[in-house]
Formats: sequence, structure tokens, C-alpha cells
Amino acid sequence: MSRPRQIDWKLVSKAQAIVFKATDLRQLKAAQAILLPALAGASLERTAALLGVGRASVHRLQQQFRQSLRTPSLPRTTWGGRRRALLSWEEEAAFLAPWAEQARHAGVLVVSPLRAALAERLGRKIAPSVMYRLLARHGWRKVAPDTRHPKSDPAAQAEWKKNSLKHWQPC
Repeated sequence: MSRPRQIDWKLVSKAQAIVFKATDLRQLKAAQAILLPALAGASLERTAALLGVGRASVHRLQQQFRQSLRTPSLPRTTWGGRRRALLSWEEEAAFLAPWAEQARHAGVLVVSPLRAALAERLGRKIAPSVMYRLLARHGWRKVAPDTRHPKSDPAAQAEWKKNSLKHWQPC
């Protein structure tokens, strides 16, 4: 048997006031996540269906509403960001700066020495994908080779195809 629903009527009255002066959709949904179960007797599943979110999101919205009433001065935290960054953006840019000069003069940058230098700086092994993502974050891109050689002669190639010896025997 589930535990009986506890309704905080002070919280419900605050949610009713917020519904009329909500400035964004998230704030409105958070207030509705409080009101629907309290006033309409809706379950979490029914509330989620009415709000167009998942069941767990209803609980999150209710927590967010309660938190916004406790400490309105604190900024709202989000899930975004690089939580497992090895270096900050500025450190990465400083690390790439000498390599950018080398690439500007030579025209080509080989990733393996760059990866070895990063591994040495961090003191641990680095996967190739980490290096490629770092370069992509800073606007570097892999330049693929051309599909044909610049000194190729299409006429000579066609001539060779016509007059070359066939080394295989038909069946």
C-alpha cells in the first residue's frame, strides 16, 4: 500500500499565485506540477501526461518549485556543461597556440605528436577521440586529401585503360 498523499496548502496557494504571473514555461509547469495532484487529485502519471513530460520530471518540477521558494536569490542550475573536462577552455587554447603557429607555417599538423604532448602535460594516457574532440571544439577540422592528384592526366589514364595488357584469362 502506498503512503497517503500529503498536501501542503501553503505551497498550493503560492503555486496558484505563480500560475497567473509566470514569466516562462518552466516556471508555469513547475506550478502546475504542484496544483494538478493537489486540486485535481491527479496521479504522477496523469500529471505527467497533462504536462507533456515524463513521470520523473513531475517530481523534479515539484522539487524545483519548492527550491525556488526557499532561495530565490540563487541562480538555477542546469545539467549542461563539460563535467569531465581535463583542461579549461583557456588552458586548451593556450596548449594549442604553439601548434597553431607550426600548422600555419608548415600547412599540416600531425595529431600523434600533439596527442603525446597533451598526454605528457596531463600525466596520463589520452585516447585519440579526446584529441579530435579538443581540436573540433577549437574550430580545427580534418582536411581530407583530394580525390585526384593535381598532376593527373585524364587523357593518359583513358589511353592506358584501352591499351593495357590483360593479365587474366577469361573463364
